[in-house]
Amino acid sequence: MAKIKVAVAGIGNCFSSLLQGIYYYKDIDSNGKPVPGLMHNVFGSYKVSDIEFVAAFDIDKRKVGKDLSEAIWEKPNCTTVFHKDVPKQNVIVQKGPVLDGVAPHMESWPEDRAFRIDEKQKPVNVAEELKKSGAEILINYMPVGSEEATKYYAQAALDANCGFVNCMPAFIASNQEWAQKFVEKKLPIVGDDMKSQLGATIVHRVLAKLADDRGIKINGTYQLNVGGNTDFLNMKEQERLKSKKISKTEAVQSNLPIPLHWERIHIGPSDYVPWLYDQKICFCRIEGQQFGDVPMNLELRLSVEDSPNSAGVVIDAVRACKLGLDRKISGPLTSISAYLMKHPPTQYPDDIARAMVEEFIKGQRER
Repeated sequence: MAKIKVAVAGIGNCFSSLLQGIYYYKDIDSNGKPVPGLMHNVFGSYKVSDIEFVAAFDIDKRKVGKDLSEAIWEKPNCTTVFHKDVPKQNVIVQKGPVLDGVAPHMESWPEDRAFRIDEKQKPVNVAEELKKSGAEILINYMPVGSEEATKYYAQAALDANCGFVNCMPAFIASNQEWAQKFVEKKLPIVGDDMKSQLGATIVHRVLAKLADDRGIKINGTYQLNVGGNTDFLNMKEQERLKSKKISKTEAVQSNLPIPLHWERIHIGPSDYVPWLYDQKICFCRIEGQQFGDVPMNLELRLSVEDSPNSAGVVIDAVRACKLGLDRKISGPLTSISAYLMKHPPTQYPDDIARAMVEEFIKGQRER
């Protein structure tokens, strides 16, 4: 089986966990004992080890110019090291354009916490580098709020004839104009804004649906998240949170037959707690009325290591995108986007989306 040639934009904690995971599970070659976090060990005909990185882009001076296997350990990355033995990739991280990829307040934080840019390093033409590398798929790991940077990489993927996996809450697959561009170029796209294996949004949305299915009248709900990685530091600038809050809120609202009034639902990052590093803690509450209008409330505290929690999800997204390329499917991949992403082009309940993905894997065309 041929390799899946992948490029990545953003060598942060999430990618560190992804690359570690590919080697942690490199010997998995059948659908025997399931790998935690993957839909299937072998997705279609593709194993985890079939993913090969051929190009990489970042803006941090500590990562640019290094082999990918070295760059994943550089600050400000702080995720758990669960597989240190990542071999040399023979892929040098190149500097992409900064655009809106860095929040201004980052400059006031210590180097080991925030991005650092060397203005003397000139950005490359990403589309041209993608073509040279032979990349088939580009993963977008831009920081939250990087709307212009995400659009730049989406256009670069189009120009280089690459499929696109948009892990961030800048709306590309779910934007009709951008989706049409991928249709016209006959390229698949998966997006937008990845869910975690068991993260705050997926748990919140399932609990909200369960309450509604059991006849609870939901009067209000909130989800507050805190963490200590660079993404949470980046999100201290409220202006960068608009699309993130929309994405997370719609993921929950879409599971309810009647959406809650905006005053009765609050979902979004709450604060940056440096000593948590890559740990993310979610506080969720649902208030409602049960039989006899008797009040009830549910409170949940969920603690996860943020970046490993998403790595398997992206591995499945990449393999689904490759199946889309193989089958010459163009535009958003409806099923995998609905199952793995918070803000897909079309929302479906999780059980239905999962069944749709299984049908897709077996060869049913999406359009």
